[in-house]
Amino acid sequence: MKCYTNNRRASKLLIVTGAAGFIGSTMVKYLINNNLIEGKILLIDKLTYAGDLNNLSEILNNPNVIFMESDIADTDSFISFIDNETIIINFAAESHVDRSISSSDEFIHSNILSAFKLLRAFHEKNGKIFMQISTDEVYGSLVSGFASEESSINPNSPYSGSKASADILMMSYARTFNLDLRISRCGNNYGPNQHPEKLLPMTIINTIKNKDIPVYGNGLNIRNWIYVYDHCEAIWSILQSGKKQEIYNIEGDDYFKNIDLVEKIIITIGNSSTKVKYVQDRLGHDFRYAISSDKIKQSLGYHPKHKFEEALSFTIDWYTKNPNWWVPKINNLKS
Repeated sequence: MKCYTNNRRASKLLIVTGAAGFIGSTMVKYLINNNLIEGKILLIDKLTYAGDLNNLSEILNNPNVIFMESDIADTDSFISFIDNETIIINFAAESHVDRSISSSDEFIHSNILSAFKLLRAFHEKNGKIFMQISTDEVYGSLVSGFASEESSINPNSPYSGSKASADILMMSYARTFNLDLRISRCGNNYGPNQHPEKLLPMTIINTIKNKDIPVYGNGLNIRNWIYVYDHCEAIWSILQSGKKQEIYNIEGDDYFKNIDLVEKIIITIGNSSTKVKYVQDRLGHDFRYAISSDKIKQSLGYHPKHKFEEALSFTIDWYTKNPNWWVPKINNLKS
């Protein structure tokens, strides 16, 4: 896969929350492997089921890396690290829609209350830039067209509702106190290390294991897909060249119906005996997410680099070669 380079470096201290999760850990490796961190980097993660220190194993011995197991709501445990040169990237979140339907309390705690406490600590210590990672799901289901950053938000699940609530609360707070808050809203990520509760890795793993692949409803729901390293580069572009109190949509080049994505994965792996099993549709299942990324393309010059087929093949290869990573996670999935 491509190696990203950038000769511009971050501030003296960068704090990454949710750092042991899929996107957070990829962002950390992207920054360190491309020598983008001038000073220390503080990694914070609560290490719930979705956080895994193995995702950070290659960089934890780096002398500039500090890891802290903590809930971001417990700001007393790390507030002393924050000063007027600090950048915070907040990946910490509960993110699985099904879990938000069965139990929304954790989503309200992590995605709204904890995120706001983190921003308030940033404000108290006069931090430099706060980057909030949000989702395209806040715009809700679109029958046609593409949502821009100026579009109304219309969340339809406890997960997307919690992320939309955080966006509104945090941006209003930032405007009140003139803070440098930047929000990104991205499509569906995929790549190595992603938890197998998500559609794409679950489909890869079930196909490898010759198991049925559950697909909600009729499988015609449409999603945008972006390779996780392209997402990380977009975040870095926003941090380097974006503007305060602005929202940026991050869109991959590829949209697929869920069933078409599943069949593409089965064909790529080459297991014709794998079967799709249609299951009862998710409650309030959004039909189509679609966002416009014209703003980040035109104002920051950002464009995703990876072609879907290339990145998908790399991702499949990773899961095939790393069963010792994903088997325990399959065994620990909640029913």
